[in-house]
Amino acid sequence: MESTRLNKINRLIQKELGEIFLLQTKAMKGVLISVTTVRVTSDLSLARVYLSIFPSEKGEELLENIKVNTKSIRFELGQRVGKQLRKIPELSFYLDDSLDYIENIDNLLNK
Repeated sequence: MESTRLNKINRLIQKELGEIFLLQTKAMKGVLISVTTVRVTSDLSLARVYLSIFPSEKGEELLENIKVNTKSIRFELGQRVGKQLRKIPELSFYLDDSLDYIENIDNLLNK
């Protein structure tokens, strides 16, 4: 069971990472990256970040690019939330394919 403090930290990191990705993807036309969920461990050492990438065909490629640039993304996050958090967690990015799963189920039901 997550505490109120962890929920607040999850939402803070989700909001700030969403803004970082929004600024980063403005240069790339037709690409949208949204942060669907952030789960921080209880000791604040690791944050699992789930991303939804549109179009999904570019998902794996963009996720690999994000994983390569994790240190710079963490630094940017630290600049933004450094006053609220004493320790910035390590970031681990995962692809959230729940929208593709929902679309697949919808297509199967429509057949």
